Amino acid sequence: MTDKLTVSVLGTGIMGAAMARNLMKAGHTVRAWNRSRAKAEPLAADGALVAGSPAEAVQGADVVLTMLYDGPVTLQVMREAAPALRPGVAWMQSTTAGIEAVAELAAFADEHGLVFYDAPVLGTRQPAEAGQLTVLAAGPEEGRAAVVPVFEAVGAHTVWSGDDGAAAGATRLKLVANSWVLAATAATGEVLALARALGVDPQDFFDLIAGGPLDMGYLRAKAGLVLDGRLTPAQFAVGTAEKDARLIVRAGETHGVRLDVAAASAERFARAAAQGHADEDMAAAYFASFDEEPAS
Repeated sequence: MTDKLTVSVLGTGIMGAAMARNLMKAGHTVRAWNRSRAKAEPLAADGALVAGSPAEAVQGADVVLTMLYDGPVTLQVMREAAPALRPGVAWMQSTTAGIEAVAELAAFADEHGLVFYDAPVLGTRQPAEAGQLTVLAAGPEEGRAAVVPVFEAVGAHTVWSGDDGAAAGATRLKLVANSWVLAATAATGEVLALARALGVDPQDFFDLIAGGPLDMGYLRAKAGLVLDGRLTPAQFAVGTAEKDARLIVRAGETHGVRLDVAAASAERFARAAAQGHADEDMAAAYFASFDEEPAS
C-alpha cells in the first residue's frame, strides 16, 4: 500500500466536505459523491473528481469513507456502490449510525469482502475543516495501513477501541461522548431561555460562574452563537442532533438504561426543527423553550 491513496468520500455535507479537502491537502486522490450533487461540486475546484453515482465514486478506490445521515442511508448508498466495490477495499464508516446499524453495515462489508472499520469522528465543522477531528476507530490490525493515512489526514489523533468493527466499539464510545455534548447543548439553551424569562442578563450568570467548577468553554461557545445570532453556518445541525439523541436513547433502552435527559433533548431538538431551525447550529434548541419566536 502506497502512502498516497485514492479515497472515495460518500457524503459531502458539513463534515464530509471538510474531510475530503483535508485528504486532498495530504496528497490523496479524492472521488466524491453526494445525493445532492450541488454539495459535492465545490470540491472539484480543489481537485476532487465529483462522481454522478456511488458506483462511479468507488471505482479504483483504496479506501471508501462514508459520512452520511444515518445507518439506513449508508446501507442504501453502499448497495448502490456494490457493483464497483473491489474485494479487499477498506471501508471507513464514519456516519454516527447506532449500534444495531453498525452490525448491519459490517455484515454488508463481510458479504462484499470489504475490510470494515467502525470509525465515527468527534468534532464539528471547525475542527473538521482544520483536520483536527478525533477519530474513534475499531477494526482489524491487518489492513490498518490503508486507513491510518486517512485518519491522519482528517484528525489530530485516533482512539482505537477494538479490532472488530462489527462490535461497534467506536460507535459505543461516540454515543457516550455525544450524550454529554447534546445534554450540555440543551442545558445551555434552557439557561439562556430562563435568564430571558426572568430578566437576568446572561453575562451576570457567566460572571457568577467564571473560573469555577461550573464554568465551561463549551457553554460559553454555544451561548455565544445564540446571543450573537451566529447559528449559520451550523457547526452541528439541529436535525442531526435530534437523530443522534434518538440513537442514544435507543442504545440505552436496548441495554436496560433509562436516559431521561437524552430523551428530553431529542424532543427539544425536534421542536426547534419544527420551528424551522433544523439546518441551524444545534444551539438553536434554545428556541424550543418558546411557543413563539422571541424578539431579538
